[in-house]
Amino acid sequence: MFDDIQLDRQLRLGVDALAFSKPTAVQALSIPIALKGRDMMVCAETGSGKTLAYLVPLAQRILTTEHTRSGGTLALVLVPTRELARQVLKHCRQLLKKSPLRVEAITGGEEFRYQQAALRKDPEILVATPGRMLEHCKRGSADLGILQTLVLDEADRMLDLGLREDVLAIASFTATPQTLLYSATLTHRGVREMADTLLKHPETVSTGKERAAHDDIVHQLIMADGQTHKNALLLRLLQEGDYKRALVFGNKRTTAARLADLAGAQSLRCGCLHGEMTTEERRLVVQRFHNGKINVLCASDVAARGLDVSGIEVVINYDIPHSGDDYVHRTGRTGRAGASGIAISLASAAEWKQVQSIQRYLSLDFESLSLPGLIARFNGKHKTSASTTHHPDEQRKAIRAKDESSANPQSNKSSGRARRRATPEENDGFAPLKKKPGK
Repeated sequence: MFDDIQLDRQLRLGVDALAFSKPTAVQALSIPIALKGRDMMVCAETGSGKTLAYLVPLAQRILTTEHTRSGGTLALVLVPTRELARQVLKHCRQLLKKSPLRVEAITGGEEFRYQQAALRKDPEILVATPGRMLEHCKRGSADLGILQTLVLDEADRMLDLGLREDVLAIASFTATPQTLLYSATLTHRGVREMADTLLKHPETVSTGKERAAHDDIVHQLIMADGQTHKNALLLRLLQEGDYKRALVFGNKRTTAARLADLAGAQSLRCGCLHGEMTTEERRLVVQRFHNGKINVLCASDVAARGLDVSGIEVVINYDIPHSGDDYVHRTGRTGRAGASGIAISLASAAEWKQVQSIQRYLSLDFESLSLPGLIARFNGKHKTSASTTHHPDEQRKAIRAKDESSANPQSNKSSGRARRRATPEENDGFAPLKKKPGK
């Protein structure tokens, strides 16, 4: 599809350098519409390639439109967290490497005067979190008067964080830019209200079905009798699973820190990520996880959005998420770009209603998993789908075998059902945004 679109030569070189064999569904559906200048509401799950879906058209518009060289920002991408800001900044710089366009990130965590100096250079593209961006707008250090494109990435998450008023206030500093709204769900309370306020006769694009867990992930449930039991289950999974990269979620930052200490005491190479860490601490932890210097990352929900590290084989929910949307965003860190992954949730009796709520919301049936010697007394009030007992190492090998076989058409003659039975199982300094108490 990229070959069929007339792109500026410099942008074309950037796209070619990324070596994409073919566009993802959201890219194929939304890029042609965005290139026509239409406003859009896009529903796309995490890991679907939506970042490139909005970067390509906004960059094409800048490169092919005459404008004053030092007249202010031409494209603004608003994101909910500094982790996502970092990822978007990275992708944007890679895409525009062959062009003269400048990209900067504006979030909390840096000296305000340094950001003012960067803004005085009139970067064509800004990636920003709403709080700090609004502060620059109010102080007059950011000029959005000739903004061509406004992107609201993960709008549902921005609403969850209470950033609606900041987003609307920032929009008031613009004229009539093309506005592209991206959300994991368009049924989220407030998303359509925001769209009605900011978008003009938008096109709606949706890939896959909303309120759906990822198809490339095996979703499993292990019952637990309490914190001590969960600790034992977690250590068994991590020690015997031999995962190259495992991501563990707790509902509170204190839980994430405790689990990192627990895993570290067992000589596991583990790191911690939560909202109270400094900019440099968080940057270093993500870098170490990406480079393989640690293979277990314990995190609060701050990492559920924006953490884009390839090769995460398993996501373990030590605590059951508060909502189905949170479950989707957490587990979406694995099984990305067509790869297979495993999501394992540890549930106590007190969390059983949350499990049932997630099942209903996502129309999801968990596969029941138990570990020898660590079987819980509480088995849930209702049966989940096929109960199985498998060693974590078997899960890992089966998932990897599935990925290898998918690359070989001859190996795919056997049905997916059989495989299913065998598989139970650059510019840093971003400060935390508003978050729920205790995260």
